[in-house]
Amino acid sequence: MLNIQNYIKVESLDEAYELNQKKNNKIIGGMMWMRMGDSRINTAIDLSGLGLDKIEENDSEFKIGAMVTLRQIETNNSLNEIFNNTLKKAVESIVGVQFRNMATVGGSIWGRFGFSDVLTIMLALGAKVELYKTGVVPIEDFIDMEHNNDILVSVIIPKTNLKVAYDTVRLSKTDFPLLTCAVSVVEDKMRVVIGARPTKARFFDCNINTETDEICSKFNFGTNMRATAEYREQVAKVLVNRCRKAVQ
Repeated sequence: MLNIQNYIKVESLDEAYELNQKKNNKIIGGMMWMRMGDSRINTAIDLSGLGLDKIEENDSEFKIGAMVTLRQIETNNSLNEIFNNTLKKAVESIVGVQFRNMATVGGSIWGRFGFSDVLTIMLALGAKVELYKTGVVPIEDFIDMEHNNDILVSVIIPKTNLKVAYDTVRLSKTDFPLLTCAVSVVEDKMRVVIGARPTKARFFDCNINTETDEICSKFNFGTNMRATAEYREQVAKVLVNRCRKAVQ
């Protein structure tokens, strides 16, 4: 059971950062996963008054605030148009509309969950993470950083001429994924991302002509209650081929 002693809706990132330095204080977003845990929070820090619930666009990038919901991403016309509905496809099977109306981008990325569809597609898009104190960090570096008391402010997606595709396998439409896959291509360079292995997403950069078997050999696959490592490896080959075909 989640036990919260105090609640503060902060008025600035400075205030949020200072409060977050205390051991038992926590940043809260949609609380879709946090509330399922068994922990005691001294002070819950609410960022909802800081204007971080917007998707901003300029000529070179999208800036997605940490409090933007997955549903906002799913229904954003500009994101869907530029990335050929790939972001929509990546999030539309996450539980249900009610869940996606509350789950935030910040929480989805900060948790670095092994099952994260969001992390998989963001790696393929070459996204960056804006942290309040650390600054802007490529998402591939961020996923290996130790968890600390910094604050995720936004996710930045550059506008490039890449082609990208996403696919996943689930036991049912809104279940956790057995495997996630995204492939992006720029000219003759290809990035393949595989997640839910069942650990967090990883990527492999290669030439577009690299054989699928060779690509999948670069990833480690594990076994859990949802699937065996052998099954995941075979599924990975199918998903990689599907995504490659989609971006040709």
